[in-house]
Amino acid sequence: MSAAVAAPGAIRAAWLGRVGYGRGLEIQRATHAGRVAGAIPDTVLLLEHDHVITRGRRGTEADILATPAVLSQLNVEVVDTDRGGQTTYHGPGQLVGYPIIDLKAAGLGPLTYVRLLERTLIETLALYGVEGFQVTGQTGVWTAGGKIAAIGVRVSSGVTMHGFALNVDTNLSYFEHIVPCGVPSAPAASVRSETGTAPGLLEVTSEWAARFGTALGRDLDCVVAT
Repeated sequence: MSAAVAAPGAIRAAWLGRVGYGRGLEIQRATHAGRVAGAIPDTVLLLEHDHVITRGRRGTEADILATPAVLSQLNVEVVDTDRGGQTTYHGPGQLVGYPIIDLKAAGLGPLTYVRLLERTLIETLALYGVEGFQVTGQTGVWTAGGKIAAIGVRVSSGVTMHGFALNVDTNLSYFEHIVPCGVPSAPAASVRSETGTAPGLLEVTSEWAARFGTALGRDLDCVVAT
């Protein structure tokens, strides 16, 4: 049973910098446990991962198109994880957000929460001249050039884990080694591929966090982890 605070206050947003996937998962789990216990407020972990392919609960071996030898040459790790969804890639130039949010306290259901993530990403992309949109029956955000943001979440004891990955200045060639989100030949897009330029990741982080707080009607306490 969740002991999370019933009346939410400010959200703590923490920028972690470049973090390996395994270490990021450890931080997520510790933060989740603290939120479930009511020891910490709702928290959003914001970061950038090293090269990694992650398979969610619906991911399969067939989703990975490259051989282990090729992935080793590219320094790409493969990790099975407990989020929803299928298979995706994380790497440098991509903003990853892991909100650790008590959904009941926030007045949200799981689907409403996912749609809120999509909307805040679309609003953020619009600041940089990128028209993002939702696709009926799919999760994530698309542009005319392809999928620009993936979303995969898990809710345990009423508190969310995992979240989104937004391609800002990502090397999109890495997506060629997977069947992204179970859709063969689905093109990937980034802010750079759509506009020819890309803002800094910290700038995008700040803009998205502000819109996430606004969508929830909450203030944000922003910190930089050391």
